[in-house]
Amino acid sequence: MTTTAVEPLSDRDYPSFSDAELERRHREIRARMDALDLALIVVCGRGGRDPNVLYLSDWLSTREAWVVFPLAGEPTMLIQLSNHLPLARRMARFPDVRFGGSAPTGSVDTVPTLIGVLREHGVSSGRVGLVGPVTWRDRARLAEAFPRVEWVDFGAQLADQRQVKSAEELERLAVSARMCDASAMAIAEQAKPGMTEHELAKIVEDTYLADGGVNGIHFMIATQMSDPRGGVPCQHHSDRKLQAGDALVVELSTNYAGYSAQVLRSYTIGADPTPLYATLHDVALEVFDAVRAVIKDGSTVPDILDAAEIAERRGFTIYDDLVHGCAQLPAIVRTRQTYRGEPEGFVYREGMCLVIQPNVVTSDALAGVQYGEMFKVTKTGLESLHSVPREFFRCG
Repeated sequence: MTTTAVEPLSDRDYPSFSDAELERRHREIRARMDALDLALIVVCGRGGRDPNVLYLSDWLSTREAWVVFPLAGEPTMLIQLSNHLPLARRMARFPDVRFGGSAPTGSVDTVPTLIGVLREHGVSSGRVGLVGPVTWRDRARLAEAFPRVEWVDFGAQLADQRQVKSAEELERLAVSARMCDASAMAIAEQAKPGMTEHELAKIVEDTYLADGGVNGIHFMIATQMSDPRGGVPCQHHSDRKLQAGDALVVELSTNYAGYSAQVLRSYTIGADPTPLYATLHDVALEVFDAVRAVIKDGSTVPDILDAAEIAERRGFTIYDDLVHGCAQLPAIVRTRQTYRGEPEGFVYREGMCLVIQPNVVTSDALAGVQYGEMFKVTKTGLESLHSVPREFFRCG
């Protein structure tokens, strides 16, 4: 019997960043580490698709992953679960990728293995940076194993570096944006009375699954315009069927190779917008345009807060975040009435990507619309990644 050799996977089998792109990232991260006198950083990613793990390793994490990234030398990555290890070794750009290990009970526990790797890297004292959702129990075990180490938060530094997108990152966002747009238009073309939100979710996902996209979010809410029961898209789909006279508000984000653009649109089902909903949508567009006009390289959060006052002057308010960075990077901007703070000294920079999404609602938040999309910051303004028409769509 002749056995056919299995060809190793090539870079073309999965989306991958260029060597030059990863080398640039690593070089810039190490410059930040050197400025803070850090011997290495430990990055924890939990829950899958962790953007920090992807940024460092090119591994689109599936469960839990830890990266030990030294100031000099090769990084090490530990991943869960053991059956995810073969693919992680194919996709990750680190030569040292290992199974994270288990507790004596057989449950997931990476920390003992992590402690061993840190010792392999010569950690005994000095400053080590931490990034991500490290639990207090994990932190306590690390402190016990390395009592002479000073643990320093490096999360803000890595988030700041990830803010400005490279050409290769923008390519992935452009693909995601096209997928978001296709799903928004599919709703406009196919939504009709009698459908459930679960059926709408299928319409959304069918537009991109065959092209490598996966669902980021498809939040939505449908309610009668004559008797509205909610103006903010919901995170779980209901069993309610669409009815003539409904308003449908959606927030769509498709993940392509770890990067997600976002589009938000509003629809009516089998009827024109009522006067209230037409006014809500007009105000949403007015706020959207006002905020878009003030953001460019060098803009600050107060610039946005000034522009957002339109909604309050028109007798409405904004419920959801008004502006947020790509993958929820800061700043997360609301309004003066709902202000929650911002990073000290935050300034928009050329190459950042952000979403403007005014969720204009009545004061009781029972009626509302949403309109928005993702932009790239340029020297002189914003450049949209999307092409969905500027409409309050009528369906069915």
